[in-house]
Amino acid sequence: MYSRILVVGCGGAGKSTLSRRMGELFGIPVVHLDKLWWKEGWTAETEEEFDRILSRELRKPAWIMDGNYKRTFAERLRYADFCIVLDVEASVCIGNVHKRARECAGKSRPDMAPGCVEYVSEDFERWIYSYKTEVLPVMMRILQESKVPFRVFGSCEDALQKLTEIFQSEDSELSNQVQHSERFRSNK
Repeated sequence: MYSRILVVGCGGAGKSTLSRRMGELFGIPVVHLDKLWWKEGWTAETEEEFDRILSRELRKPAWIMDGNYKRTFAERLRYADFCIVLDVEASVCIGNVHKRARECAGKSRPDMAPGCVEYVSEDFERWIYSYKTEVLPVMMRILQESKVPFRVFGSCEDALQKLTEIFQSEDSELSNQVQHSERFRSNK
């Protein structure tokens, strides 16, 4: 079974939810990049400090790490042995982030640093709508060049169901079921 798994996808796609569930199911610690990057009051960590903290996490023997952070994606792939890409429609992601904001009203969500009260800004919404055309193609190119095995899923639920079957199957190896460079389809 793989022990260093990256989970990437648009904001609101379900990265943290999937990572938490997988962590519970497979007994692998979860690292939320948002929790490493953000400090209290939505103050960003310096790139140097973030890189230092990230490097420490990457050297650990096992983790499920969720978050995009395109600047560090290639470095994270150097340590990863599998990557999950959540390719979820922007309208679903927008609905999910608004639902999350309502559920976490006045407090920080579990995958975020304390003191980062959940809210949805117009900038964040614009980023979500541009993710599929501006961010995801770059992430997919970096991923395909890395040769790290990956799977693309259309939802958190679909990913969890399929990955549970794969990881818990005694009769098959994940490497036989995962295409090394699955062709990316932007029109799902």
